[in-house]
Amino acid sequence: MFANYLIGLREGLEAALVIGILVAYVVKTGHRDRLGSIWMGSALAVAISVIFGGLLTLTSRSLSPQAEAAFAGVMSVLAVGLVTWMVFWMRRTAREMRGELHGRLDKAMSTSGIALGVVALVAVLREGLETALFLWATTSASTGPGAALLGALLGIATAVAIGWGVFRGALSLNLATFFTWTGGLLIVVAAGVLAYGVRDLQEAGFIPGGSTLAFDVSSRLDEDGLVGTLLGGFFHFDPITTWLQLLAWSAYLGITLWCYLRPRRSSGTATPVDRDRAHA
Repeated sequence: MFANYLIGLREGLEAALVIGILVAYVVKTGHRDRLGSIWMGSALAVAISVIFGGLLTLTSRSLSPQAEAAFAGVMSVLAVGLVTWMVFWMRRTAREMRGELHGRLDKAMSTSGIALGVVALVAVLREGLETALFLWATTSASTGPGAALLGALLGIATAVAIGWGVFRGALSLNLATFFTWTGGLLIVVAAGVLAYGVRDLQEAGFIPGGSTLAFDVSSRLDEDGLVGTLLGGFFHFDPITTWLQLLAWSAYLGITLWCYLRPRRSSGTATPVDRDRAHA
């Protein structure tokens, strides 16, 4: 549940901030008559994202067990790839988000309200599709899909509240620091999703090693207990883990976190993590 809460919070906050920046810019430039285009574009993006999530669910349920495992495995790997790209991209551009959107808005404002709606549609749809795919992957790997979905909804609700607070000036939020630390946590979540994806592909017969176990603690770990719930809900821990699962999890987590948290000396700019450590 916490993992999905984190996904909903982070992705929801990105979308909420994008909409807030768009609305604030349009209002400040005296074009309130074009706010409707922003709301229509944003609503359409949300609707498409929900439909996309529904199609993923319906497609997986209509397949044979082997095909369903293959579909889940491929989608999980794709979701991990997208979320990995997203956290690295956001770490680089969090500080320039406002300026980038303002540049797009200047072009859209010189044309028509439809162009403004397209800016909102594209900006929100990117977040929505990523969220739908990753939430579907994490929920599929969860033993309690209802709790996982509730966690995501609570995360989105929290994101909307924070976004509104930032927009109204009630909250002071260091976006670079926020996205850096939540990005690191999402990498941990993604590692578990990748391991489940590998297991699904093994069960589908796409990759070997499905019967070569690294460990089996299913008889000693109660998945419905506190420890089992925490391990499964956040780390997507599989009590029956193959060697290839363990290798994929360890390699992805170690390499990705190292690349994500290392200082970016080539650009001459310290990461938010580095600045926090320097002032600690």
